[in-house]
Amino acid sequence: MLAFALLGTGAVFAGAATGAGEEVAVATRSTPTPTPDAARPVPAAVAPASRIRTCSVADRAADGRLANLQAHVRNAATGEALYDRGAATPSRTASVMKVLTAAAALSVLGPDHRAATTVVKGAEPGSVVLVGGGDVTLSRTPSGTTTVYPGAAHLDELAQQVRSAWSADPSNPPLTKLVLDASFFGGDEWHPTWDLIEREDGYMSNITALQVDGDRDSPSSNTSWRSPDPIARAGDAFASELGGISVIERGTAPAGAAQLGRVLSPTVAELVDKALVVSDNSVAEMLARLVAIETGAGNDFSAINAGVLEGLAAYGLDTTGITVVDGSGLSDDNAVPPAYLTQLFVKINAREGNLGILMDGLPVSGQRGSLSYNDRFQGENAVASGAVSAKTGWIESGYTLSGVIRAQDGSTLTFAIYALGDVTDEAKQAIDTLTTGFFLCGDNLSNQ
Repeated sequence: MLAFALLGTGAVFAGAATGAGEEVAVATRSTPTPTPDAARPVPAAVAPASRIRTCSVADRAADGRLANLQAHVRNAATGEALYDRGAATPSRTASVMKVLTAAAALSVLGPDHRAATTVVKGAEPGSVVLVGGGDVTLSRTPSGTTTVYPGAAHLDELAQQVRSAWSADPSNPPLTKLVLDASFFGGDEWHPTWDLIEREDGYMSNITALQVDGDRDSPSSNTSWRSPDPIARAGDAFASELGGISVIERGTAPAGAAQLGRVLSPTVAELVDKALVVSDNSVAEMLARLVAIETGAGNDFSAINAGVLEGLAAYGLDTTGITVVDGSGLSDDNAVPPAYLTQLFVKINAREGNLGILMDGLPVSGQRGSLSYNDRFQGENAVASGAVSAKTGWIESGYTLSGVIRAQDGSTLTFAIYALGDVTDEAKQAIDTLTTGFFLCGDNLSNQ
């Protein structure tokens, strides 16, 4: 115990010997203020639980009549993708391509644009030149006659203008020669990927800058045989209206020639309606070619892709993967992902820019255009009558449908369905059945 006490006393003295310095150090030492550790991981925000949608269309989508199915459905209000079957894969669209053509025309040309057909004085005495401006709706029927193209200009009106202007100059000799100038459009008149049966069956004309009545045999019938030479047919009809013409030949108008007459096509807005509601192929090609020319891409088939894509750029959507071979959709080489269509239809439904015109031109299930025919939305699918505004499409290798659905639950959906491959006419009913399934499910549509 004594030893322990002495040891402790030594420790105290030792501390006294060194303590003065340590006390200063202790007196000047401060307690550090805690700071957040920047490297410390912060828990991420908890993601909201995904909604479980329970309304399945699996049985409808499994219908063998749909062949190789691609499909996409989107909620138009939220942009959320609800259903996806190969939606990112670019594929042929059939006449749904006319939606892209119409959208491009509305952005590039504007809804009020009209194509002009003119007549100018020819280089030779007694000659005039009929200059086609791409108007396929120009009619050979008498003024006042209703054709398949409401608001179409008529050759007799143009001939009257020319005769009046010609006779106003006493130095003019009698009119004896008509020159036909169709150079506004270049290249092939018929795309090599198109089936000639489309012309023989009356669904498509050769694409020329000068023609009348879409080159139909019957100007009052949407489906009517078309000739292999629409320029000659237009020339013969105009020569008959002018009278006294003994020579008709092809050529071009002299630079700076005096204009003797001019008539205008229906507006682009009216042409869009015609191209969509009854799927008029010739009008769609007219619009595509005018877009290509206006954008400076060129005046032949090869220019359509660049022209239409430039027109679509105005809508701010990614066009990667899209190939536009024609304006009508007749070519198997057209390629558009279904997901692009559902995005574009969100904007169409919202009536952005001039797209409300396109929305108003769409066929409507059971009520308007190609969706009102007696083989569409019948039977159990009639429940969706009036609820689907969409563009139809058909070529030998596929049926398509894309547009907007006002669903049963009050939601608005945009959709695209491609049934491609070995298909029959019954694919239309299978497409309607799947579309009706989307209508019944609405925003509760399951992707399973």
